Amino acid sequence: MSYKLRFVQTFKQEYAKEYLEIEKQFAEFEKQHAGAPEGRRYLSVAGRDASNTLIWECDFPTLEEVHKAQAFFLTDNTHDDLFQTQVKYIIGTYTEIYKPFDS
Repeated sequence: MSYKLRFVQTFKQEYAKEYLEIEKQFAEFEKQHAGAPEGRRYLSVAGRDASNTLIWECDFPTLEEVHKAQAFFLTDNTHDDLFQTQVKYIIGTYTEIYKPFDS
């Protein structure tokens, strides 16, 4: 069974350029850091979320691996330093975890 970890962040629309430039640095960090989960990023186009919403998601084989990924993001200093440069543009955030529906 696989699990999906999703981070949803709403950012200040007037700072979209700055916010997304920092997000590119996060993507590069994930590619270069061996222990970092490498997620896919999406911007909302239509639906419940406003266009100033970024969604990061990644699949994991077990729920334990999801928790390890969350722990990594909370404890890695480089990730935290980068987050501190971005947090001033964030107006809301939440985390979702999904499991497959087996019919």
